[in-house]
Amino acid sequence: MASLLLNTFYVITAASIVVAVLIRYFVLRERQFRDVSSSLHLRLFRILLPQDMGAEREGQQDNSKKLFLTMEQMYAGFLGLKRTKRKAAFYGQPVVSFEIALPETGGETVLYAAIPNFYASTFQKLTHSMFPDSRVEPAEDYNMFNAEGITKASHLVLERDALLPIHTYERIGHDPFAVIAGAFAKLNEKGEGAAIQILMRPTSGSLNDAGKKAAKAVREGKNIKEALATSKKLHPWLVAAMAMLGFAPSGSSGGGGTARQEIKQGDEEVARLITEKASRTGFDVNIRLLASSANEDDASRILRELEAAFLQFTEPQGNSFKAMPLEGRALERAVYNFSFRIFNPLARMYLTTDELASVFRFPYAGSEAPRLQMLTSREAPPPANLPKAGLLIGKSVFKGEEVPVYITPDDRRRHMYIVGQTGTGKTTLIKNMIAEDIEKGRGVCFLDPHGDDVRDILGLIPKERVEDVVYFDPADIERPMGLNFLEYDGRYPEQKTFIVNELLEIFNKLYDMSVAGGPMFEQYFRNATLLVMDDPSSGNTLLEISRVMVDSDYRQFKISRSSNLVVKMFWKQIAEKAGGEASLQNMVPYITSKFDTFLANEIMRPIIAQEKSSFRLREIMDNKKILLINLSKGRLGELNSYLLGLIIIGKVLMAALSRVDIEESKRPDFYLYIDEFQNVTTKSIATILSEARKYRLNLVMAHQFIGQLSKEIRDAVFGNVGTIVSFRVGVDDTELLQKQFAPVFTAGDLLNIDNFHAYIRLLINGKTTRPFNIESYSPAASNKAVCEAVRDLSRLKYGRLREEVETEIARRQEKFG
Repeated sequence: MASLLLNTFYVITAASIVVAVLIRYFVLRERQFRDVSSSLHLRLFRILLPQDMGAEREGQQDNSKKLFLTMEQMYAGFLGLKRTKRKAAFYGQPVVSFEIALPETGGETVLYAAIPNFYASTFQKLTHSMFPDSRVEPAEDYNMFNAEGITKASHLVLERDALLPIHTYERIGHDPFAVIAGAFAKLNEKGEGAAIQILMRPTSGSLNDAGKKAAKAVREGKNIKEALATSKKLHPWLVAAMAMLGFAPSGSSGGGGTARQEIKQGDEEVARLITEKASRTGFDVNIRLLASSANEDDASRILRELEAAFLQFTEPQGNSFKAMPLEGRALERAVYNFSFRIFNPLARMYLTTDELASVFRFPYAGSEAPRLQMLTSREAPPPANLPKAGLLIGKSVFKGEEVPVYITPDDRRRHMYIVGQTGTGKTTLIKNMIAEDIEKGRGVCFLDPHGDDVRDILGLIPKERVEDVVYFDPADIERPMGLNFLEYDGRYPEQKTFIVNELLEIFNKLYDMSVAGGPMFEQYFRNATLLVMDDPSSGNTLLEISRVMVDSDYRQFKISRSSNLVVKMFWKQIAEKAGGEASLQNMVPYITSKFDTFLANEIMRPIIAQEKSSFRLREIMDNKKILLINLSKGRLGELNSYLLGLIIIGKVLMAALSRVDIEESKRPDFYLYIDEFQNVTTKSIATILSEARKYRLNLVMAHQFIGQLSKEIRDAVFGNVGTIVSFRVGVDDTELLQKQFAPVFTAGDLLNIDNFHAYIRLLINGKTTRPFNIESYSPAASNKAVCEAVRDLSRLKYGRLREEVETEIARRQEKFG
């Protein structure tokens, strides 16, 4: 019977063990699945703070404390994540992770936050409300591991009872975050990575009652170790065992009154610390430290530096962190948990909100945190009355919310000015605007001084607009297009005066005629040009201006065909009779030298010496066609590129002014885009900006820096332009631009704004609005095949065979009349 009972006991025991093992297996498996599932529902954010967050250095200490208190409030806000006991039993408590990381590819140390999906939006709003100038943006996960190197890791534990606090910011006296961030600054640029991961979750219990009991026990005269044991209701025999192991005094020392008094004074301070910690809310926390490098020594060195940064939190009368190195399977598990951001209950610590704020908080103004990625420029909210339709120019990104930014047709008529250094995103913005204008059937002209961008635009032409394209590529020497600046509409004889004046301005810009010219040059130049233009049928190009100067017979023929008495009088009574330096023979080389540079050029002559321009600007404007101009300085040379650009701008303005014969309301809008506009505009830009609106010629002008503009043109731009867009600029430009964007943005913002981000002072309903920031959209991919097809069609329609052009020019030179 006894044997049967014993066997039954063994069977039941064995079965119980098997059941317990199976239960534990399935529980652990379920927990692992739950942890991984939870980690996949975390959203990673990159946190950027402005370099001057907090205030000026004079109040640095006070503002530091305010920021610590703000961080405490943020952590306290996470208590709202706590689930009920029933939900926690099935799903666990949600985990939040704050991380400081430097990828092994080098660069800057970055602050990250991994937040449960259901709380992500709230977290962004909470952060923005507490740190108004911060930027919280979604981020791709990073990699701090050297794939071919060695990884070292440790996790932190509290050396003493969780009731005892660590050294917090109120008592440290310096910026603890700067010490932690400084550890990352010692890493090599590449091949070394490091991360500190701070996981927190709402705790299932509270230390409040235990803390009160411990503090009371101390004040009643008990030793701190005994008080801590009493607070947790430990059995007396366990207290004795702890004493024997050195964790608590044995009580048999029989010390005198003095010794007891010293202990009591120390324990009274500890009692105060315990009371303070117990009065605050807290979290279960994991802190992991990881380092990776090409070799074991360097990885160990990096890890030691990270661990050393946490020694500053040692509280002599309280607690401290202790680094527990991880090796073998424990290391593999730690790397796995780090990667999936899984909370390890076996390594949890209890830290209060002030302790967490001491360990991790956002940097403030003057904080010494080298290599830490900071927010270099501010954001500002868009105006409440943003248009809902129009031309899409970008998106406003403020506090994580994206809003499309449009500009209306009427506000575009007051022009747009874009400034920014090379590579900051100006051209991307311009190409996006042009592409939309083309897609929406609008008339467009784009002057590209580089050539690449205009080809990108060609590759974006919709098939229904292919026939509208005029692609002017002066470097196409096989089929050159004609561009005759002296060509004018006979219905508007006043255009002759405009052409002469503009041509003088062009040569003044190219050669600085205040030095290379003078009154006599202008007199001869003006009368020679007017003489040529008075009878277009006998030759009316820049080539003929040189000819009337050097060819006496041709000049006499032109004079005989002229109806302008003042011009005829000049040539008969003044030029041909003048002597000395003002004599005709002295003035001829003085003037023709300016033209020969272009007329002798194999690329330029077939273009500017054609009598009929291949395209008419007035027709292009009225019929909403697309004029794309490739003024590549690399292929044409700067001087040739500038001359052609100046001529085209002059002809565009002349065509716009001729629209006086159409009612204003019936004039189609035409959009003129000019990159590096300082090279192709004269003083007439002031006329365009002030008068072109009524003729529906709308400008978008872009360039690199304000110093490129003369004072006259600069004043005309800032005095007349409705919308101003500033990408990143240099120091010299901030003085003037800051006035345009104050008080919202500072000089530092203008100097440091990221590429493809800009500040804009947008005109809305004819009124200037408060500046805000925009971000450009990525441009659409250009189709190379479409580009080639559109180019070929345009050159066949508008270009002429070079041999035919050269033959015509030669024939004009051989005879006249």
